[in-house]
Amino acid sequence: MMDVDLRIYEHPILRFIRGRAVSFTFNNRQIRGYEGESIAAALLAAGIKVFRRSMKLGRARGFYCGIGKCSSCLMRVDGIPNVRTCIEPVRGGMIVETQTWEPDLPTTMEFDVKREKVDVDIAVVGGGPAGLEAAITASKLGATVAVIDENYKAGGQLIKQTHKFFGSVEAYAGVRGINIANKLLSELRKTKAHWILGSSVFAHYSGSSESLLAYGGGRYYRIRAKKVVYSTGAMENMLLFPNNDLPGVYGAGGVQTIMNVYGVKPGNEALIVGAGNVGLILGYQLLQAGVRVRAVVEIMPKIGGYKVHANKLMRQGVPILTSHTIKEVQGKEWVESATIVEVDKNFNMIEGSEERLNVDLVCIAVGLSPSIELPAQAGAKTSYIPELGGYVPLHNKFLKTSLENVYVAGDASGIEEATTAMFEGRIAGAETSASLGYNVQRAETIVENTMRQLEMFRKSPFSSRVVKGKMKVFSMMGDLT
Repeated sequence: MMDVDLRIYEHPILRFIRGRAVSFTFNNRQIRGYEGESIAAALLAAGIKVFRRSMKLGRARGFYCGIGKCSSCLMRVDGIPNVRTCIEPVRGGMIVETQTWEPDLPTTMEFDVKREKVDVDIAVVGGGPAGLEAAITASKLGATVAVIDENYKAGGQLIKQTHKFFGSVEAYAGVRGINIANKLLSELRKTKAHWILGSSVFAHYSGSSESLLAYGGGRYYRIRAKKVVYSTGAMENMLLFPNNDLPGVYGAGGVQTIMNVYGVKPGNEALIVGAGNVGLILGYQLLQAGVRVRAVVEIMPKIGGYKVHANKLMRQGVPILTSHTIKEVQGKEWVESATIVEVDKNFNMIEGSEERLNVDLVCIAVGLSPSIELPAQAGAKTSYIPELGGYVPLHNKFLKTSLENVYVAGDASGIEEATTAMFEGRIAGAETSASLGYNVQRAETIVENTMRQLEMFRKSPFSSRVVKGKMKVFSMMGDLT
């Protein structure tokens, strides 16, 4: 088989510094990877799109979310089934296999699991923009902090963003997301925060002190904390259409991960579904990576994202088709083309308006849903708030949930932007520290100043829906107290 290498070696903004080259096998085929890459990234770089098969019909399944939230990339690795290959790093000599639907645990392997106890004042679950700000703020105020993230690369959405942020100086206006991530990570490394990367929290036992259980990298953690901040982010939404399960139909965030974090070209010809900020920004990022964007389709009658992002795309000749959606995808093992269609004012497809595009990549950018499983499992009250993207833990304006010691920040408290996630993280970090008696006056000043900045940022008409949702949550939270 001819060697394929879809890695990106030239980019107008990003420089991909890869680790040592290693070799591993996938279904008895030798694959080249680099230390620091995920297994999924290395496979996609080698032109491999099919990762597994569906249970009943044996249909091809491939990459989708890129952050360990879905099951599309589960494989057997060194005999261990159900490994999330999108967040599992490559290692030299590892054996990766497509698994059956009834995977057995190995019977001859000895598991060397190390155990570690971690006692801190504040556990921050999720190392994205909200989590980093929470941990930095709490650490600087004097609290002991542990940051737990299931990815091996901290930074969340920030490490995927090549565009410059808007807003005020306090909101990093004019700074690219990747540079904001570097700044925050540098700040946190200056503190004594305990880092637990590549590990998933799988249980939370709430009581007088909070007890979290986590596992990753052959190590089992029992984390005892006085306060917990959940900054667990969000999951990609999906659309229903024929063949939406084919490899090549990827979540927008997953494409950004593969392309901007690992430097792998996700396809050659792309269709983007959704013209919110995520879809528009993704379109420009695809162009930067050398991918042709055939069109962006938006079912609503107007573009949902910032005009500046739309203008950048249109200047590059990319059509943004409002009142359009995807009808179906064609292909046997992976995407070979897609059909788009116009819709009427009731969102019904207009017969005869179909257009078939020769694409090998369909990016779904139709919103996110908050990742609230852990605070919900701990017992935090939740409610469905459509303005915030779905079910969210009820919380007050200081981000405290219905549980005395549990806070929430960022997309886990309602889908918004990275800028507001950082503000919320800062508030949660200061509030939890003050509640434990650390630098109370200084913490209160941080909360007051940050809440003022957050309020100013949310005065944008783009935030009106979020503000409405937050008011609902605050009101419902008030009813509980």
